[in-house]
Amino acid sequence: MGKRAGFRLEPVLRVRRAAEQAAERAAADAAAAAREAERRAEEQAAALATRVPPVSSPAHVFLAAMVASAAAAADVTAARATAQASAEQAGLLRARWTAAAQETKALEKLRERHLLAQRHTELSAEERAVDDLVTARHAGTGTDGGEEGPWRD
Repeated sequence: MGKRAGFRLEPVLRVRRAAEQAAERAAADAAAAAREAERRAEEQAAALATRVPPVSSPAHVFLAAMVASAAAAADVTAARATAQASAEQAGLLRARWTAAAQETKALEKLRERHLLAQRHTELSAEERAVDDLVTARHAGTGTDGGEEGPWRD
């Protein structure tokens, strides 16, 4: 019997698993970056909330304090925007990871089906061989050269 063509799913499955793991790491890193950006934004917002404008000071000191507060408020707004963008990026990467996991799962199911089909083919071939052997013995072409007697219980 000729050499059987190999089923080349294993290398593809290894690549898909590696891609899924890379997507998982990227999603975890993005989630950590989003959490850190949110923490920094909240830290800056808390620092801004504790700012107290000088009560009795010259106008230029009051004006400088207000400009600094406005700049800090702009920093908080930018930090929150960064945190939001980081969270969205983490969501996209999580979606990619989910898609990669689904592709890997589909390939694993395909592999299982292939292995079951192979096993079924092997069992069918084995059954055919046994059937052929029994039929040949019953027809008198067995290895003993003669017919067997009738079946007795």
